[in-house]
Amino acid sequence: MTQELFKPLIGFTCGDLNGIGLELVIKTLSDNRILTICTPIVFASSKSIHFYRKFLPEHQLVFQPIKDFSKINNKQINIFNCWEEEVAITPGELNETGGKYALQSLQAAVDTALKGHIHGLVTAPIHKKNIRNNSFSYTGHTPYLKSAFKVEDVVMLMAAENLRVALVTEHIPIKEVAQQLTTKRIVSKLQMLHASLIRDFGIEKPKMAVLGLNPHAGDEGLIGNEENTIIKPAIQEVTQAGIMAFGPYSADAFFARGHYTSFDAVLAMYHDQGLIPFKSLDVGEGVNFTTGLPIVRTSPDHGTAFDIAGKGIADPTSFLQSIFICVDIIRQRNQYNEDRKNPLKKISKSMIASAEDEKVEE
Repeated sequence: MTQELFKPLIGFTCGDLNGIGLELVIKTLSDNRILTICTPIVFASSKSIHFYRKFLPEHQLVFQPIKDFSKINNKQINIFNCWEEEVAITPGELNETGGKYALQSLQAAVDTALKGHIHGLVTAPIHKKNIRNNSFSYTGHTPYLKSAFKVEDVVMLMAAENLRVALVTEHIPIKEVAQQLTTKRIVSKLQMLHASLIRDFGIEKPKMAVLGLNPHAGDEGLIGNEENTIIKPAIQEVTQAGIMAFGPYSADAFFARGHYTSFDAVLAMYHDQGLIPFKSLDVGEGVNFTTGLPIVRTSPDHGTAFDIAGKGIADPTSFLQSIFICVDIIRQRNQYNEDRKNPLKKISKSMIASAEDEKVEE
């Protein structure tokens, strides 16, 4: 099967039940053209889908409820019922119920991914406060997925058509950022980002920019010394290994003057340093992609939007883009792996062809 025809199985989590997650799912998957690029499996319940469909009468979502993955229909939307009980859904409210079922959906989807039943995962927004309990002590999807898939490191990468921004630190207080920055950590993020740009985005020789931590990138040590003692050594280390990384750059001038257009990706030191410019420049089409996982996971670049939940006005643009990027990266990874399969066999074929050409010329 060619990569153009390959239809991956994509899992969808519902996010916070009282947020806009299921509205986005219904809006995007109601377009039957989605079925030409992937087979969707929504981890929620048929009853919760029915609840939100009444707010979206113009979107006719036709689906098949399943409990067994042998029953997946590749020509229809599949709803994997994670729970059967009646749930009191209250759009716009931050409460325990919203978090409880968001976690059930996420855990069921991840368990399915770990068993190899799906190729990719698109996660709807959760609320970091009400999802926390004894079994979920994480600050968001990214650290949870890192733990669930038992990988050494991951990178939170925000991707749009005109910009890619990765983070060294994620959802932590500003006062802890400098404490968590180490040369080793920055080197790890740069190595993973470099590998992802090649494998997941098809960029043969990626060029990366690294931002400083302090205003004006420290002004040669006048406003902080992390650039000299931590960031520059990290850049030097990966450069010596053949990775093209440059900086550290002063974040304000870097984005204001459009320098980001000269790079394939940018590594920011902390959340707002990277996400404020990203969300200002991505025109609503940004996607959160977790590099370093064995499956492809994407998510829209916004939150639960409780203020508009249940009103039927949530914009599905970023969620739809999350699906497209998820499918594109899966296909790109498959192509990357195929191109590097059995290199000796390919060399042998090439040598045989060359020898035959020489015989013809004789």
